[in-house]
This record gives sequence, structure tokens and C-alpha cells, in this order.
Amino acid sequence: MAEYASVLPGDPAPLFYPRSSINPRYAFHTAAGRYVVLCFFGSAADAHSQAAIAAVQSRRGFFDDVTACFFGISNDPQDEAEKRVADDYPGYEFFWDFDFAAARLYGVAAKDISPADPSHTWRRFWFVLDPMLRVMRAIPFQSDRSDLTALLAYLDALPPPSLFAGFELPVPILVLPDVFEPDFCRKLISLYEANGGQQTGVFRDVDGQNVGLDDNNFKRRRDYYIEDRATIRETQLRVARRIAPEIARLHFFKASHMERYIIGCYSADESGHFEAHRDNTMLISAHRRFAVTINLNDDYDGGELSFPEYSPRKFKSPIGCAVVFSCSMLHAVATVTRGRRYAFLPFLFDEAAAKILEQNRRNAARAGGATPSNSGY
Repeated sequence: MAEYASVLPGDPAPLFYPRSSINPRYAFHTAAGRYVVLCFFGSAADAHSQAAIAAVQSRRGFFDDVTACFFGISNDPQDEAEKRVADDYPGYEFFWDFDFAAARLYGVAAKDISPADPSHTWRRFWFVLDPMLRVMRAIPFQSDRSDLTALLAYLDALPPPSLFAGFELPVPILVLPDVFEPDFCRKLISLYEANGGQQTGVFRDVDGQNVGLDDNNFKRRRDYYIEDRATIRETQLRVARRIAPEIARLHFFKASHMERYIIGCYSADESGHFEAHRDNTMLISAHRRFAVTINLNDDYDGGELSFPEYSPRKFKSPIGCAVVFSCSMLHAVATVTRGRRYAFLPFLFDEAAAKILEQNRRNAARAGGATPSNSGY
């Protein structure tokens, strides 16, 4: 008897990296921060599948990429070859799941099924996810198409995404004022201005390797890597005295290592920003545990930090204040619209993660890929 995965309300949605028409490896986890509707329709040649797509297209005001987005998952190569479905922005995008990887994760196809097996049995489903990418509803296709009515009624009754839990969720971050003194903040800004910053990109998985790429639509920031050992030591001492004890108190985690001594600059002249991302999704960054953002100035507009999985609220912290959060949290930096935002941006981790780092450095060196750095307190 075929065995299927079980995905139920309250479960975290299985994450996957599907191919779409414009992205060979879409990071599904970055869709958080709004309602997400997944439709595993199998083939767009089917009349029920066509009706399902038409049903969600009747709610264009809902699927605006802010309140919600729709992802249709096709398992039929002819859907792509014959262009039976097409992305429609904002709000509507299709994934090609011809190897059944996503279908198996969500219990649409049997766990051991092969795309070459003509005897496979589909269990077509709708999944409605909350902004944290947790399953709210799993609605199977019905022969009388009553699933369409049930889905639309459920969507019509949903509150705004910020109130999906019944009230606005608190964002699970640490906010620690006075980590850096104003004079020290000015010193770091002067250091940046004396040396200038270099445009930094993002890492992408390309054929199994972590490759650094420029993507100005996704990230626009210039960084200066501090080289002076005395200044590096000054940052280490402040983090060790004023941040590490709070992490230990609240998370029972001993942050013993610090990586990346950079001063980042988001400039209005370049529309500086950073789209929603996580800080530990690549082999090169898998050891990172906590991210730290310490604002060095406040004479700018825009540039706020946000955590869309939990709240639409945006944070602009005072000079010298540290915002500390798990590297697994989705976060973004809004576009700076006036002036420049300067920030000190390290990562923290512990001894166990340091071992992971060293192993990944060796693996990356053997493979010829990018290699992360390592610095203890």
C-alpha cells in the first residue's frame, strides 16, 4: 500500500526549492510574511484544475503579494511546454514539480513514487499557510468541486495578515540600548568614511556551490571590513559584556565566537536596501546562530529593520542600540530614502557551531567554493 506524507493544520509547511519560469531555484521560505495559498493541481489539462486556477484568479484583491500570494504547483511537463499556465504579477506564480519532490513532501504523491511510474495516484490538495508558513487549512480536491467553495469562503473570512493569530504577534528579538557609546559610533563611521565601502552581494547556490553574486534588486549595501586589531577588540569587548549575557539569560546559549567585523552603509543615493532573507541558509553560513545590528547613526529616513513572519512593524533603533535575533528569522531592511544608515553587523555563534564552521571551511576549500571566516572573542 502506498504511503503518503501527512501535512496537517498547525504543522510547519515543508520547505522546498522549486523551479519557476523565472527562477531556477526559488527559496520558498522567503514567501513568509503574508498568507500563502498552495494548489497542487497536478495538470492544467484537467477541468477541475482549470476551475481551481480560475477560482483564485477571481480574488485578485486578496492575492496582491502583500495580503496573500498564490503558488500553483504543476507535475505535468506539458503545462510548461504548452504554456497552459503563466505567472501573473502581483500575486500569482507557478512552480514546476516534475520530479514530484514537493508533491511527496505534501502528501500529494506517494513517498516512493517515481515520475516514470504510470500507476501513481494523485491526492490533489489546497494548503493555506499563515505568514509564519504554518498550515492553517488542508483542503483536498472534491469530485463535485466543493473544495473551491470551501477555499474561497475560508479566504474571505481571514483577518488581515498582521492579525492572523487573533492579535498582532510580538517580534521575538532582543533590543539592547547603549551597547556602543555615541563616541564609539562616531569613531566607526569616521573609519568607514576614511576608507570607503565596497558593494557586497549575496550568496546563491549554483550547482551545489555557494557563489557570491551581485543582485542590486535584492540587496544594495556597501561594507567596510575593519582591519585594525585594536578596533576589532573594542567591538568584541562590548559585545561580550553587553550582548552575550542577555543571550545566555534568555536563550541558555553561550555565544563564544563572533564573525564579520563590518560597518555596513545603506545610502539613499543608491536606494540602499536588503530584501527579506535569512542569514544561515547556505553551507557557508550554516554555523551562524544570532545576528546583531547596531545602528551607528539616526540622521536618515527609511532603512528600518522588519521581521515579516511575525509583524509588519518596522524598527529604527537609537544610536548604539543593538537588535539581536536568530539567524533563522526572515528579516529585511527597507530602502533608505534620505541620508545614509550606518550599522555594525556581526554574527555570533558557539563552540559547537565553530566545529560546523571548520568542517564547512574544509569542504568548501576542497570544492573550490567560498569560505566563511571565523573569529573568537
